[in-house]
Amino acid sequence: MNNNVLIVDDEKDIRLSIKGLLEDENYEVSLAKNSDEALSAIVNKVPDLILLDIWLENSTLDGIELLNYIVNSFKNIPCIMISGHGNIDIAVKAIRNGASDFIEKPFEADRLLITIERVLELSNLKKEHKELWLRAGGDLKLIGESSEIKKIKNMLEKIAASGSRVFITGDSGTGKETLARIIHQNSNRKNSQFVVLNASILSSSSLESELFGEEDNSGRVKSIGIIEQANNGTLYIDEVSELSIEAQGYLAKLLQENNFKRKNGSYRINIDIRVISSNSIDIKQKIAEKKFSEDFYYRLNVMPIFLPPLSSRKDDIPDLVKYFFDLAINKTSRNTVSIDQQALVSLQAYNWPGNIRQLKNTVERILILIDDLSITEITYDMIPKDLMDEDKTDKNIYSNYIFSLSLREARKEFEYDYILKNLNRFDGNISKTAKFIGMERSAFHRKLSLLKSDKDINSKKDIDSK
Repeated sequence: MNNNVLIVDDEKDIRLSIKGLLEDENYEVSLAKNSDEALSAIVNKVPDLILLDIWLENSTLDGIELLNYIVNSFKNIPCIMISGHGNIDIAVKAIRNGASDFIEKPFEADRLLITIERVLELSNLKKEHKELWLRAGGDLKLIGESSEIKKIKNMLEKIAASGSRVFITGDSGTGKETLARIIHQNSNRKNSQFVVLNASILSSSSLESELFGEEDNSGRVKSIGIIEQANNGTLYIDEVSELSIEAQGYLAKLLQENNFKRKNGSYRINIDIRVISSNSIDIKQKIAEKKFSEDFYYRLNVMPIFLPPLSSRKDDIPDLVKYFFDLAINKTSRNTVSIDQQALVSLQAYNWPGNIRQLKNTVERILILIDDLSITEITYDMIPKDLMDEDKTDKNIYSNYIFSLSLREARKEFEYDYILKNLNRFDGNISKTAKFIGMERSAFHRKLSLLKSDKDINSKKDIDSK
């Protein structure tokens, strides 16, 4: 499908000459001589790009005013400003007001086509990032009320508004990218793109073109690099210590000069990017080994944030479990599901070596394994067996839970836990379990019946009733 371009210019000759040039390149073209015609054209068919004259004589709105209206009302339509009276002040004002680029009349045909091609490619990349983000869950939150999380929440508003570079550290799975996205969402760049640079997969053989893009010998854009994709938005560098020394050099120069050239490019491109970096290992060790530039590290580490492991913020686990259950349920047709106290305590007692990522995956796994859509409560026997590893559990949490109950309730919980663990040990075989715990089979059956009303152990499919 061909891209649709709306040309808004008060000079008929300019409109027609650009129209002919673009139609020769297989663009669909619409024309408007003033702001009223432009807005009517947009409502009739939203264009993929607008070429907008700055002055627009005999128009209700001039070009800058129309740009402001388009940016605020339509947001996702890229605009390239054109003017025969251009100067650097007007260019800067247009870019600051949301224009994607600026080109001065009279312009060369090739330069105009290259600029349009680049802006359209960036617009498409933004749409792809947005779609991926929505599929990943959309708006994110920093969940928890532990002292460590409260401290980060209290800093978030200032950090987001500052525009300063942020360096996030924490174990794998603690939510570093989530925090970076939250900072971006709460900044004045929230309507621009959030681009992830995965340091570990950058190719040394095509590093320059991956970072900065590439032009062919005629000056046409062959590819848009990661840096240009992030222009006016946020660049998130994941596992920054994995960057090669060469990549560190490129990026350090970029942060110092705020401009770059594409590979084989003929002119420099100014950028305005916020950089957020993260790392899960001690980067100072890499600096000591001369594998990471100390100067580059201090350029990145303006605002340091440490995300604690889940094992040190277990008070947040109940809130996280509820949040992840709600997220998972919203993606399916399943009814709302709650979780009983004993099951929640068992999740809270586990040490979660994979941190929040592991907890989220476990919640999704629990829901997937429940075939019966009528079930509205997750009970202890539905928790995956591998989470019962005593070497990875905090016994104090479970003990505190038991001691908070009445004697009758604590005895029932202990018997339930004791019986279930032994049933699991013998793969649900009642005869073997009864023999091991020293009960007659008939007495063991009666015990199961007594507990059934509260815990429904006997409904487990894997219990051998023979």
